Amino acid sequence: MIAAGIDIGSRSIGFVLMDADGAVIHQELMDSGYDPIGRAKNHVAAFDYDLIVATGYGRHAANAQFADQVITEIKAYARGARLVSPEVRSILDIGGQDTKAILLDEKGAVEEFYMNEKCAAGTGKFLEVMAVALGYTLDEFVESPFGATGDAIKISSMCTVFAESEVVSLLHRGAERADVARAVHDSIAERAAGMLKRTGMVQPAMFAGGGAKNRFLRKALEERLNIEFIVPEEPQLIGAIGAAWEATRLLRKK
Repeated sequence: MIAAGIDIGSRSIGFVLMDADGAVIHQELMDSGYDPIGRAKNHVAAFDYDLIVATGYGRHAANAQFADQVITEIKAYARGARLVSPEVRSILDIGGQDTKAILLDEKGAVEEFYMNEKCAAGTGKFLEVMAVALGYTLDEFVESPFGATGDAIKISSMCTVFAESEVVSLLHRGAERADVARAVHDSIAERAAGMLKRTGMVQPAMFAGGGAKNRFLRKALEERLNIEFIVPEEPQLIGAIGAAWEATRLLRKK
């Protein structure tokens, strides 16, 4: 029995194959591209599996074309996180265009969650825009705060458009790029930490999504929350793992 899970996000697609015992036997992460549904459909066609569950913003389109079932991103992340780390109680996911903060009960069921999905503030897209405004590549931008030496700067707006204008204004006033980059990361950390606290955060906590690969953002969050996050080996695959685990459950019911 082979179960498959696919997480079709705004910036990346995660794909996982899982055996009957819940062990991951294959995993991949790829860019969404200009046609994420078409890319996902063509990709999964090359594999043999008994049932596939889709999650992510493209889950319903996938269900219409090739997926057998769908699961919400909140449930997928809850199940994926608990499979990877069974003691996890809180999850923070910073993805390409949304941020999720989730609280689980002792049995792993979703107890509370908050999701920022109507605005790109504090997400991967927000970071990309800020990097361009500062004249960095994305890789340079996420490392540059470690080189900040000036006094702390505060970014007052989290709206992508207004924050970009604020960044440009700071540069024109003579602020160092690294100091501004640190301020951007600090503003994201402040927002995300607030979301996690609103859920009634309980440790252990997992940091997932592409944002978890940002070393400075992780550091800033851990300092604010006074915790040490569990970060999976591939944090962008947690949703796909959760979808595959749901596919395994459905196959068992059959």
